[in-house]
Amino acid sequence: MHPILSRPRNLALYLLAWIPIAGMLVHSFAGSDGLSWQEAIVLTVPLCLIYAFVCLAAWYPCQATPLETSSFLRLVVTHLTVAALLSVLWGSLAKALGIALAHHAGFVGLDRRLETVKYFSLLWAAGVLLYVLSVTFHYVLLAEQNAREAQKRALEARILARDAELKALRAQVNPHFMFNCLHSISALTSADAGKAREMCILLADFLRTTLRLGGKETITLEEELDLVRGYLAIEKVRFGARVHMEEEVDKRTTGFPLPPLLLQPLVENAIRHGIANLPEGGVIRLAAQRTGEALSIVVENSFDPDTPSSLKTGLGLENIRNRLNARYGGDASVVVGAIGGRFSVRLRFPVQENGVAT
Repeated sequence: MHPILSRPRNLALYLLAWIPIAGMLVHSFAGSDGLSWQEAIVLTVPLCLIYAFVCLAAWYPCQATPLETSSFLRLVVTHLTVAALLSVLWGSLAKALGIALAHHAGFVGLDRRLETVKYFSLLWAAGVLLYVLSVTFHYVLLAEQNAREAQKRALEARILARDAELKALRAQVNPHFMFNCLHSISALTSADAGKAREMCILLADFLRTTLRLGGKETITLEEELDLVRGYLAIEKVRFGARVHMEEEVDKRTTGFPLPPLLLQPLVENAIRHGIANLPEGGVIRLAAQRTGEALSIVVENSFDPDTPSSLKTGLGLENIRNRLNARYGGDASVVVGAIGGRFSVRLRFPVQENGVAT
């Protein structure tokens, strides 16, 4: 649809722009021999209103002859031909209006006076000029429309690229987790077949849940915590009382959305690179709270400072960094630190409710 006609506000502004044009034409026509001011106003104002809508037709030849691909000769021939035809049409309407007004008191003989003045030649020239101005205006509209469409396509491309990156990053989580779990089951089969069997059952339940939630764009913090608890149930089969978890979660944050499988890799790292190296085991602390317009989550665990750690370059932690960056950009942060025998990962990203940042 025509961009002017599709929006009432644009149409109103367009018609307002014709008011000074009508005023100039009235002034020019009233100076012609034989036409009074009253006659010039009564003839010109409705004709300008009609021609304002007629000039909107320039949108279609402008679309048919884009500046980028059309030759100069084609542009000139197309638009001058259309301008001449529309100006003749405008002049014919003026003549018909003059004849109609001549039947009313105060305008008797107007049709004959129009034939003796320069009104039609001036009207024809004005029609051509106004059409040319309309063509220029419509080419500007086309340029703006093309720019908006290009910007929209670029935005859509960035969104698709981001979604593809997020899907690829999410796809890394399950194989990485499966490798670690299967390694643990393999270690248990020779030591305790019963625990290995129990771990397989818990793993099947956990994978069923991850398949249901992992494909979603976001899940609630409460759902993510349930995934973490399911994972801990698997690891406790192997480590028993050596693994203990403390939750300090603000209940007001449990409904906040976050990317799925965001915390489980952190808890997995806490066990593999921290507690698994401690003969007496240790504690994993998970805290979540809202700070301003962001959700802050801390995963902290006991570890042996003298044991080399690969956490800073681990796949799980790097995956989380990339996923948060792809989704939230510079508004998200991942801070890794160690003090004494405590290792911590602090996540911070915007609070989103119904998919919109608050």
